[in-house]
Amino acid sequence: MQLRIWSLLFLCISCGFVNAQTNDITIKVFSAHEKEPLLGANVLFENLQKGAITNEEGKAIFSDIPNGTHKLMISFVGFKTIETSITFPTTNVLEFSLEESKGALNAVVIEATRSTRDIRRIPTRIEVVGGEELGEKNMMNPTNISMVLRESTGIQMQQTSLSSGNQNIRIQGLDGRYTQLLRDGFPLYGGFSSGLSIMQIPPLDLKQFEIIKGSSSTLYGGGAIAGLVNLVSKTPDFEPELDIMFTQTHALGSTANVFYSKRNEKYGVSLYASGNYQKVYDPEDDGFSNLPETTSIAFNPKFYYYPSEDTTFWIGLNASYDDRIGGDVNTIENDGNATFQYTEENISQRVSSQAVYTTQLDSARVFTIKNSFSFFDRELNVPNWQFSGKQLNSFTEVTLQHNYDKNDWTLGANLYTTNFDENDNSPLQRDQDDVTFGAFVNSNFDLSENWILETGLRTDIARGWGIFVLPRVSLLYKNDSGFSSRLGGGLGYKTPDLFTEEAEFINFQDILRIDENILKAERSYGLNLDFNYKTRLFDDTIGFSINQLFYLTSIDNGLLLNLNANNFFQYENADGNILSKGAETNIKFSYGHFKWFLNYALIDATLNYLPGNPQKPLTAKHNGGSVVMYETGTWRLGYETYYTGTQFLSDGTETRDFVSMGFLAMRNFDWGGIYANFENFTDRRQSRFSSLTPPVTNNAAFPEIYAPTDGFIFSLGIIIKPFGNHSEHHDDH
Repeated sequence: MQLRIWSLLFLCISCGFVNAQTNDITIKVFSAHEKEPLLGANVLFENLQKGAITNEEGKAIFSDIPNGTHKLMISFVGFKTIETSITFPTTNVLEFSLEESKGALNAVVIEATRSTRDIRRIPTRIEVVGGEELGEKNMMNPTNISMVLRESTGIQMQQTSLSSGNQNIRIQGLDGRYTQLLRDGFPLYGGFSSGLSIMQIPPLDLKQFEIIKGSSSTLYGGGAIAGLVNLVSKTPDFEPELDIMFTQTHALGSTANVFYSKRNEKYGVSLYASGNYQKVYDPEDDGFSNLPETTSIAFNPKFYYYPSEDTTFWIGLNASYDDRIGGDVNTIENDGNATFQYTEENISQRVSSQAVYTTQLDSARVFTIKNSFSFFDRELNVPNWQFSGKQLNSFTEVTLQHNYDKNDWTLGANLYTTNFDENDNSPLQRDQDDVTFGAFVNSNFDLSENWILETGLRTDIARGWGIFVLPRVSLLYKNDSGFSSRLGGGLGYKTPDLFTEEAEFINFQDILRIDENILKAERSYGLNLDFNYKTRLFDDTIGFSINQLFYLTSIDNGLLLNLNANNFFQYENADGNILSKGAETNIKFSYGHFKWFLNYALIDATLNYLPGNPQKPLTAKHNGGSVVMYETGTWRLGYETYYTGTQFLSDGTETRDFVSMGFLAMRNFDWGGIYANFENFTDRRQSRFSSLTPPVTNNAAFPEIYAPTDGFIFSLGIIIKPFGNHSEHHDDH
């Protein structure tokens, strides 16, 4: 009897032990078409309420899964959801491939291409900066977007004023006026505001940057000869998001940013506010500012309405005030009491509205209408000269998207108006009033499993300048071994306006108005060819990817600012072309928590309208960079090194090359994180190479700027996330 009892007890214990066994498992998720790991896919054991998000290797790791049959759901935006059951015990690693959900309204949208395709299946070459990389740049510079742009391969931030710090974006050596800067697809930052825009766009409410290099005028009209940058705002989700960020620099710059978003079934809201104060900063103690005294405030609220699952309507407002004054430090600190000392003050106000209505008409068609109005008021004061005016812009666009299994089409039309009204007291009245109407069609077509063709055609009617027909074509080849290649080209144009880098450099003084009778629009053609390869090395322990780009852009009728016989500056068309050609190389290694990025840019930009076809001034022919990142759930460490080659000044003088370095450290907590940034800690600045400070008189003659002017900047900050420290996941290409 006793033996039976002990036997029964042993059997019960054994059964309980078996039933209590648990399992560890790794779920690997790939795209079915490209066989590439999907970063950010949701993997959920529904009955266990255990969920995880795939990492950059497409892996979601689970532990303590009990024996038995459990329902598994795998989902990823733009792909068909997988629902299946798994019986444990089973193998330790399971792989799943997701099919792309073509035509789905919630597919991944790269707004700059006007397509709902996944980025890997778009023939246009696109670089996306998002997620963790954008968050890192927010910590390096929370006041504006210049850091994000400056550290992208082939992009240069050209400072046009020592005293105000104004910057322009240059893509592949071409002036800032050839780059279209968009926000959520709206052209809000052109014309009169362009010289200050880079300094007035804080980054915390942005979820990604979309960069297209090369002629993109077919997609967005004039001004996108060198390319376009589309800033995509965060949108509200059912889970609330609140980010509170404070940063303090040793250069006495203080910044506070707050972002909040939340939605329910019918309504959503996002609110963003930013404030920055920078005390005048003179690290050289030479009496002249390297950073201007700045007071900047921005406020961006948005309201969303979701009348149905197929329809979204949102309206937004961007408002900012910016006052920056640089120059003689004593004059600034004593409110201008030093009568004959040089200062430059920029006071600007910006208000813009956006409204977007999008609806899914049926399973294949999406209709969108959008509109914006923007007002920009700027006053520029230097000794014995004031330049001020107001600019009103409007933009209206209607598009219809057709999304089918093997092809998609976008048909659209837009109307863009800009009106610049110079202050009536100005001795030179240089008002501008431009109206442009455009119609376009863009399509992607799957020729086969490996070949995808994109074509587009735009026709613009620009009042006073003529009609512009702009075709473009791109071809993508992909295979299952990790190789792809894109070949593309298109035409572009740019109508003349007053606001160029040369005009900004001389504060718009003594420049005659744009004369439509003697000037022609600038015209361009561009070509891009790139190769991509991605694989795993050394038994899948190291991830490796490389992108090699070759490009060429030619501009005819380039707009030049020349001094005439009456000692006034007058715009003229160049008798010869501007030719920018070169290559960009981007390499990435990943191992565990480490990532190593290497890049190199060759920029051969020549002015073929001048004897000898000289290299474009202030354009380094050779640039390189290295970024090493270590990232875990707790720590983020980054070490950056950037090389800038020699450049030529306008008088033919060759500058010296230099290397700058930076280091970022962040410690994450459940409530947010704290961070420290050592920007340019080797203190590379132009004053160490050549004279930077002008004579401190009201007739100051400034040297051209080819290197950093502010030197080493140390900053400390804290970011608070009351609703949890969740990582964002975006594709970076």
